[in-house]
Amino acid sequence: MLKLGAHQSIAGGFDKAIEKVVKIGGNCLQIFSSSPRGWSFTQLNNEEINQFINKAETLLISPIYFHASYLINLADEDKIGKLSKQSLIHELNIAKKLKIKGSIVHLGSYKNKSRTSKYQILINNIKEILEKTPQETLFIIENAGTRKIGQNLEEISQIFKDINSPRLRLCLDTCHLFSNGYKFETKQELDEFIKKLEKLNLIDKLEVWHLNDSRDPFNSGKDRHENIGQGKIGTKEFKLLLNHPKTKNYPFIIETPGFSQEGPDKKNLDILKSLIE
Repeated sequence: MLKLGAHQSIAGGFDKAIEKVVKIGGNCLQIFSSSPRGWSFTQLNNEEINQFINKAETLLISPIYFHASYLINLADEDKIGKLSKQSLIHELNIAKKLKIKGSIVHLGSYKNKSRTSKYQILINNIKEILEKTPQETLFIIENAGTRKIGQNLEEISQIFKDINSPRLRLCLDTCHLFSNGYKFETKQELDEFIKKLEKLNLIDKLEVWHLNDSRDPFNSGKDRHENIGQGKIGTKEFKLLLNHPKTKNYPFIIETPGFSQEGPDKKNLDILKSLIE
């Protein structure tokens, strides 16, 4: 069964996001655990936790992921780095309680500092988070869009190698890939991309896809999401991903602006469903 869902708002309560994704025709989900632009750490009582779990099970919404705060920078050794660790440790502990698979994380950036001096800080911070969080939760690295850690697959592969944990997984965003020179409009291009993932030992780490079109041209280094079919990627790439035997069984989640600019919507999901053969 194809897993196709969306990022949805937790306004009104975590369980409301489940209702929202069902309403637009999704069967998997991504949410924030708190405001993505702040350092507030959500506290949930047992009633809220049970309500969320029961609703997800009743409405058959699975898997569910957190998307970590946009402020996270795990290559920082000062205040932001400490808050980033605290935020992810808190979030992954909540994830276990809510039966959420894990957190999808943008790792941050080296902030114009030398990579060699900051790389070990990044690795140490991720290891510390894994040590202080439940074994059944996943730390899911998302490939980066612009001027950030994880723009190319070789760098991501090295991070996986240096951390060497089964809990470390990968989320690939089509818009971010496109902005960094990866595209697959033809089956041959997608086959080559899959071979690259296999060569870098990343195919077994792949957990989930973000399906987003791009407002910016190929290899632009910019990362602005567009509605499916309205951007520079078009629909060929999405059709291939949804039907290729080596990619079609992953969860696919949209983070599109929405046709009425109110976030991921039914129309985007319906377009993707129409591409399934």
